Amino acid sequence: MNGTSLTLRVLHHGERHLAEELLTVADRHSTEHEVHHVAKDLAGWSREHVERLAVTGRAYGLELDESPGKPPSGLLTMMREKAAQAVGHRPEPGLLLLRDLRDLHLDAAENSLYWEMLAQVAQASKDSRLLELASSCHPRTLRQMRWTNTMIKNISPQLLSSL
Repeated sequence: MNGTSLTLRVLHHGERHLAEELLTVADRHSTEHEVHHVAKDLAGWSREHVERLAVTGRAYGLELDESPGKPPSGLLTMMREKAAQAVGHRPEPGLLLLRDLRDLHLDAAENSLYWEMLAQVAQASKDSRLLELASSCHPRTLRQMRWTNTMIKNISPQLLSSL
């Protein structure tokens, strides 16, 4: 396996993980409507990246699963929603949200680095297929990072000063 194949494989895993985590956070914080809805939308981007990476990976001899991972099960989703409603807006859920946003940010940042590495090898090897993939997917990953960073900036002052 060469470095390009390894990068595609790691990026596929990272995007799949990020999609699953975004859906988990959306369910866990269903009472925070912006988090709930935006996280689901952003998960859709990562799920699309997973599919595109699988298709592209075939051209490089990789068998990557096209399915973007399993969304949380109905029972698990319902339990998370009920738990989120039960705790309401106490500080503990806020700290959990802050931790979840931090983790999402770090996951997106890791994916961003791999997208950048893929773009660089694509440019160096004049591989237009890889360059197109990285050029179209990486901006969305950067947008995922900007959203988590903005959310952290918005909720940290009030949350952390009220503890």
